[in-house]
Formats: sequence, C-alpha cells, structure tokens
Amino acid sequence: MQTIKIGIITSSDRASANVYEDISGKEIIRTLGEYLVNDWIPVYRVVPDEQEILEATMIELCDREGCCLVVTTGGTGPALRDVTPEATETVCQKMLPGFGELMRQVSLQYVPTAILSRQTAGIRNQSLIVNLPGKPSAIRQCLDAVFPAIPYCIDLIEGPYLETNPEVIKVFRPKK
Repeated sequence: MQTIKIGIITSSDRASANVYEDISGKEIIRTLGEYLVNDWIPVYRVVPDEQEILEATMIELCDREGCCLVVTTGGTGPALRDVTPEATETVCQKMLPGFGELMRQVSLQYVPTAILSRQTAGIRNQSLIVNLPGKPSAIRQCLDAVFPAIPYCIDLIEGPYLETNPEVIKVFRPKK
C-alpha cells in the first residue's frame, strides 16, 4: 500500500523568519488528522510570501514528494505581498474556481471582509492544490466546506483513495 503524503505550506514572511509560531499550518495538520482514517504523512513547509519560492515549494511537494494534496495557508488577501493564488495558477494545469467560491461564501457568514479573499484551487499533474486563508478559525470553516469534494477529486486525478471518519466529515463520491 502506498504511503499517502499531504503537503502543507504556510506562506508567511514572519512565520518563516521565526518572528512567531506558525499556528495555521499546524491547524491544517490537526484538522486533516481528525478527518482522515488513512495513515498519512504531512510534508510541511513554512516559506516567505515570495511567488517564486511558493511556486518552487508547490512543485517540490507535487512532483518530487508525490503529495496527492497540497494545502496552503496565507497569502490570499489583497496585500501587495499576498501572492499564493498567483503561484497556484502558475504551477497548475487546471484551475478549480469553485473551491474559492465556496470558501468565500462560507467565510462571509462570519466576516464581511471575506470578499477580499482570493483563495482558489487547481490541479498539478496528480496533485490537488487548495489555498486556504491564514486565520486558524477560518481554516477549519473552509476545510469543513470544501473537504467533502476533495477525496473524489483526488480519485478523478488517479491519486490514492482517501478514507475519512464519517462522524467528523462526510465526503461525497458518486455511487458506482
């Protein structure tokens, strides 16, 4: 049985410089640990808000590490240094804008500034890349919204079969 690897990238100048602890990336790992029944390995990176570094890290996790899923946090706002969606669009062959649309819709229930968020998702070869916001509470809200579609998406790009705990998150796969 193949080892399932999931990439987690935190895009933050300050966290990458150890000015503060990366809570957001750890929240992604914790949440995925609750969702998934499979054994999986997190491949975790904290990088500055630099498009070239983000692109190189996404490529490394998808192509060399073989992560079926790469979840990013941070860098999705309108600030000048927020470049995660641009990096995602550059490295992906197919974009999946529905992920960002749903995350914004869910986030708008909590904060009116959700309309400023630019998170998106896309496919690079056999990897799904999903951008999440940087705020830890928003990470769980957004993952709860979009994760039900993620295992089936990974099935469609011929990735590993992700099994989840139905008491924590219910995923959708069409009946065969």
